[in-house]
Amino acid sequence: MITQQSTCGDSRHATAERFGFRLTATDGKARRGEITMPRGTVRTPAFMPVGTAGTVKAMYMDQVRAAGSDIILGNTYHLMLRPGAERLAALGGLHEFARWPWPILTDSGGFQVMSLAQLRKLDEDGVTFRSHIDGSSHRLTPERSIEIQGLLGADIQMQLDECVALPSKPDQVERAMEMSLRWAERCRTAFGEQPGKAMFGIVQGGDLPALRVRSARALKAMDLKGYAIGGLAVGEPQAVMLEILDVACPELPADRPRYLMGVGTPDDILKSVALGIDMFDCVMPTRAGRHGLAYTRRGKVNLRNARHAEDRRPLDEESDCPAARDYSRAYLHHLVRSQEALGAMLLTWNNLAYYQHLMQGIREAIESGTFAERAAAIGETWARGDIPPP
Repeated sequence: MITQQSTCGDSRHATAERFGFRLTATDGKARRGEITMPRGTVRTPAFMPVGTAGTVKAMYMDQVRAAGSDIILGNTYHLMLRPGAERLAALGGLHEFARWPWPILTDSGGFQVMSLAQLRKLDEDGVTFRSHIDGSSHRLTPERSIEIQGLLGADIQMQLDECVALPSKPDQVERAMEMSLRWAERCRTAFGEQPGKAMFGIVQGGDLPALRVRSARALKAMDLKGYAIGGLAVGEPQAVMLEILDVACPELPADRPRYLMGVGTPDDILKSVALGIDMFDCVMPTRAGRHGLAYTRRGKVNLRNARHAEDRRPLDEESDCPAARDYSRAYLHHLVRSQEALGAMLLTWNNLAYYQHLMQGIREAIESGTFAERAAAIGETWARGDIPPP
């Protein structure tokens, strides 16, 4: 295990008044660190629950915090459409609006424009699109994306990028990557100097390793406070994602946080941490909870399955989360099959608690130099599965 200290920018010691990243331990390529901001410290590797429209679905914010979350993600696209960025600013910003006083990262809106918006028209300056909600027309440029994220009050803001679907033709992937680099420069200029906050660039390049390396090197030259890897978990096999991480991560500065956007499953997280990723977000634990699927240390449990109808066991008797420990599977099965809102609430709570328990175990393993052994043990437990009662 190698232990080292590093910071973002020219400061030797990050303080609560500035944005900083301190790398405290490594185990192979796996990294343990802390991001410090005025609103709080983020322990890395970190999982960020997704609060798309100012809410982590089916959860109270105090539950999200108690489960172990240091930071949540807000969505620029959805919040600009409703309630609107200017309105949110007038109401005190997203932290006050959602009653989450700790750090918030906002995405740029680029992915949702690609995946949700209607009649999208892209040009060098930005993108014009129609809302998927009411068909209203909107214009999003790099400058406007940063302006919106500033109005929301985000602590970490993402550059606007163009994310292509995979598979795509190499020339289309290259064009989007080059466009994203030009937009990163414009976002950096628009962001300027905001003490205590950061703007991250996004490595693009699809499933082409050479383009990913070019993108990472160009962004590194911009000397940003953090770097994300985007455009993955969009349908490509896990092996392709891991190959891209294996070539992109070494090109990024060791003393800046690395964020893998939109990933993923617990297995994705374990394998990506092993390649040097520090931050994750994904809708999977909350979406799965709303559809009757629980994540546990024994793997996934489908509460819709009839075998749970008379099972008095909890999801996990050893869990610290009341949703996992104090309710029978029979009751959870009943809630899910009856489409009761409480079922979605309890399973989402369980899932987020499990994800944060997983992250805490990962951090402890890196600190003790036992990450590979811990990852193998977790995988073996998943492989044995959730064994039905006799």
